[in-house]
Amino acid sequence: MKLQMHSVNFEADEQLNTFIQQKANKLETFYDRIINGEIFLKNNNKDGIDNKTVEIRLFVPGSTLFSQEDAPSFEAATDAAVDAMRRQLKKHKQKQMAH
Repeated sequence: MKLQMHSVNFEADEQLNTFIQQKANKLETFYDRIINGEIFLKNNNKDGIDNKTVEIRLFVPGSTLFSQEDAPSFEAATDAAVDAMRRQLKKHKQKQMAH
């Protein structure tokens, strides 16, 4: 899967990019027709603990799937966003099988 990583207003280190890439690559095991995807990493100026945001946008035939999660760290936000995306992919695959 071709994946574009965007870190908004900061420079993400290689270790973080590798972690996110590995997590996102596992999504292909749930749905193998993913065309490509984009991942956005953002630092929020919100008060509180959950000030890191990860957005995942995957392009699949006939649709675009999106998940966004906030957490204290990019790793935790990535885990939550990938988990949400996994559920969406399974649901999308079931819809495709029904047709």
